[in-house]
Amino acid sequence: MLDLALMLLVFGVSFVIGYLLISKVPPLLHTPLMSMTNAISAVTILGAVLLFSDKVDGTTRVLGGLALATAAFNLMGGYAITDRMVRMFRTSGGTGHGRAHGTQRAGE
Repeated sequence: MLDLALMLLVFGVSFVIGYLLISKVPPLLHTPLMSMTNAISAVTILGAVLLFSDKVDGTTRVLGGLALATAAFNLMGGYAITDRMVRMFRTSGGTGHGRAHGTQRAGE
């Protein structure tokens, strides 16, 4: 029971610190921040898979499954949002190379 209380305390403190840090991020940095949360979600998925490789009680299995599901949801959503942001910067040829729409080099 002490382990569960400690894990909930770490979760609560991490939630508060994460919220305070992310709320101060300027909008320009949201896409790189999404990429970082994708990496964190991937680590959470690996941790949940490792948890399921060992014999654990029912509560731990449910919490691990919940962590796995929410991390997978976050990972897929993050990739979808990042893809949509990257598509904004593709040229009309569709190659993905070039400048953002509406920007020109000097002399063009």
